[in-house]
Amino acid sequence: MALNISLRQLVVFREVMRSGSVSEAARILHRTQPAVSTMLAGLEQELGFRLFDRKGNRLIARPEAHFLLEEAHGVLERFTRSIQLIGEVSQLQLGELRIACLPAASLFLMPRLVSEFARARPQVTVSLMSGSSAAVQDWVASQQFDLGIAEVPEARDAIEIELIDLECVCAMRRDDPLARRDEIGPHELDDRPMATLFADHFTRRQTAQAFEQAGARLRQRFELRTFISGFDFVEQGLAYCICDPISAASYRIYRGDLGTLTFRVFRPAIPYRLAILRPAHKPPSRLASEFLETTAARIREFAGEPGFGVEPLSPQSDRATTNLRKGRRARASPRAASATKRTA
Repeated sequence: MALNISLRQLVVFREVMRSGSVSEAARILHRTQPAVSTMLAGLEQELGFRLFDRKGNRLIARPEAHFLLEEAHGVLERFTRSIQLIGEVSQLQLGELRIACLPAASLFLMPRLVSEFARARPQVTVSLMSGSSAAVQDWVASQQFDLGIAEVPEARDAIEIELIDLECVCAMRRDDPLARRDEIGPHELDDRPMATLFADHFTRRQTAQAFEQAGARLRQRFELRTFISGFDFVEQGLAYCICDPISAASYRIYRGDLGTLTFRVFRPAIPYRLAILRPAHKPPSRLASEFLETTAARIREFAGEPGFGVEPLSPQSDRATTNLRKGRRARASPRAASATKRTA
């Protein structure tokens, strides 16, 4: 049976559930109380069952109302996101090469790659936009951009994906005793204050799993939206941070010799997967194709480039950095392992 339910009814219903009363919902929505009551009654009539028990002036939500609230919230959020996306379509000033990327890549990685590409092409114009991975995926899917750099999305018919496998590194102060090690693991960070991303992020889950399997305690002191925002806590000696190599390389470029942080290989490896996204139903321009040819390789080089990513301590660790640049897990030799043990 097809239901004739309007978005306006869902908005009214959600506000009544949030505020707990018709009068408060009417005030927030700038509507009269009878109008809100009529909307609710119409919604219940269309659904064919009651959403609230009415006791005097009070509304008591029934179990069906709580279920509908979750669905209504999802519908309204998707609608709001779609409207925002449609608005951005008309506002974005698109150049011949249009690139969207997540914030960590927008600071230094993509500007460096674009500079290298545009230097020999003075007539090329570039639109470089930054947004969350979800926003980048939507922009690419809607064909607003030629390519995007984001964390790995769920499969979508409108997007083609090229994966880039990297590994997280551990940020610490240069004068920290742990900085004498080539590699850092959960045991070295056991019960030490950490700056990590929010609980739902895949790096946070994988870090917690690595600590749990090692029998070490992951003590989160600072919760972050981006790794780069946590580097100040590390500089102040307030925490350690297991971060993505793009953020680490960006810090080294930004701070240069003035930087007080260094980065070490973390074991067991915490994978950090990026994706190069391209519209599936739009053939790339020749310009975009040429840029895409070297993008993945340059991202790997950027993440593992000596002086920008993991700072080598010795020939053995320098070889490990070279392997990291190629996106492979470094395997230290027995001699390097014993040297590391003596250093510790």
